[in-house]
Amino acid sequence: MTLDVTQLPDAEPRPRKVAIGTFDGVHVGHRKVIEGSDTVLTFEPHPVKVIHPEAAPKLIMNFNMKRDVIAGLGVSELVVIPFDQGFSKIPAEEFISDILVGKLGATHVSIGENFRFGAKAKGDQHMLEAHEGFETRIVPLVEADGETISSTRIRALVLAGDVDGAMHALGAPFLMEGRVVKGDERGRELGFPTANIVPDDDLVCPGHGVYAGFADGHPAAIHVGVRPMFETGRGVLVEPHLIDFEGDLYGKNLRLAFIARLRGEKRFPSVEDLVAQMHRDVDEAREMCAGFRGPAPSSPR
Repeated sequence: MTLDVTQLPDAEPRPRKVAIGTFDGVHVGHRKVIEGSDTVLTFEPHPVKVIHPEAAPKLIMNFNMKRDVIAGLGVSELVVIPFDQGFSKIPAEEFISDILVGKLGATHVSIGENFRFGAKAKGDQHMLEAHEGFETRIVPLVEADGETISSTRIRALVLAGDVDGAMHALGAPFLMEGRVVKGDERGRELGFPTANIVPDDDLVCPGHGVYAGFADGHPAAIHVGVRPMFETGRGVLVEPHLIDFEGDLYGKNLRLAFIARLRGEKRFPSVEDLVAQMHRDVDEAREMCAGFRGPAPSSPR
């Protein structure tokens, strides 16, 4: 199914089943909210970045990744609210009457139980339930292993390198993407050419270490860190080695899917010891990718 992406000002009224939320990460709880809806209504940028920029979290996904994951959930339209200071001042009552009913023609509205909306976050589930123009569905928070699944929790898991825990909470592998830039070709000299990606400061990045995953669907061993064996003068780099791949990736936008952490980042006694460990990392990543039976990694469009 093709997903139509519509800016709110361009939306035409029609009967819609609308799921509302920021949906950073599109995790398991978000998917419950979206289930049964034909339209997702979201905000860009993240509202906290506009209202309290100093407190804005690093995001799990950029907009393109969020769009692609939502496209795989069977909805037909993604309506995007261009969130700014002006929009933040719209009273909750007007959000319901002018946007949900007037602009979108909502017949059904689905939200998570902790969702708030409107100026000063005064709108809540009770305000929606009191409106007779549409049916309201409130989705309880989802728990796993005694913890509430939330974007905040997933950010902490990713930062700690627990991409397996993040994958269970997301319902899919943790994704990140970036453009391949020219590096110092150290990996190529060691027999393991890598694609060098500088992580986006606005997005959460896995903790330093070596991971098994996919790069645009191709099995990869992915190093995240600062290369403790060498003086590079660089900050953190994300360096996927695409296993059994030959080709030029410079300038290409790669989407990475992390499925398991293999080990932490460490300094080795010698370059020879490092190379031996890299062989083991690649063999383990190859085996893990071959046996991966989780949700298929999302591809960019």
